[in-house]
Amino acid sequence: MAGESTFDVVSKVDKQEVANALHQAQKELAQRYDFKGVGAEVDFSGEKLLMKANSEERVLAVLDVLQSKLIRRGISLKSLDTGEPYASGKEFRLEASIKEGIEQDLAKKINKLIRDEGPKGVKSQIQGDELRVSSKSRDDLQTVMALLKDFDEADLQFVNFRS
Repeated sequence: MAGESTFDVVSKVDKQEVANALHQAQKELAQRYDFKGVGAEVDFSGEKLLMKANSEERVLAVLDVLQSKLIRRGISLKSLDTGEPYASGKEFRLEASIKEGIEQDLAKKINKLIRDEGPKGVKSQIQGDELRVSSKSRDDLQTVMALLKDFDEADLQFVNFRS
C-alpha cells in the first residue's frame, strides 16, 4: 500500500447550523405579516422537522422560508428530505428530515460511477456510511473529486485526503 493516496467521501451536515437556520426561520415566521393568524410554525421534533400552517399553500411557504435560511447557512438542500403536505385536523403539516451519511444503495451508485467514468487505476470501497477512494496517482483522485462534485443525489464532502 506504500505510495497509495486515499480520501473518504462522506455526507455530513453541521447540526448547529441546522439549529441556527431553524431559529432564524421561527423568528421570521413570528414577525412576517403574511404569516399572522395562519398558525405557521416550524419545530424540530427528534429527528424530524415539522412545519404546520392552516392551508397547504401556507405550509409550503413555511418550507420556502426554512429552505432559504438553510441555504444562507451553507447547508445544501440535497441534505433535506421533504415529504408531502398532509391534513391533520384543522391544519396542514409537512415533515422533513436531514439526511446524513451515504445510504448503501447510493454508495453502490457512486461506486459504479467511479468504476465506469473515473480513471482506470482508482479503487473505491464502501465503509459503513462512507466511501474510501484510493489510487497511486493524486491526479486521478482529483479527477474523481471533480466527477463527484456534479453528483446530484446527495451533498458530498471529501475528507481525510492522504498520500
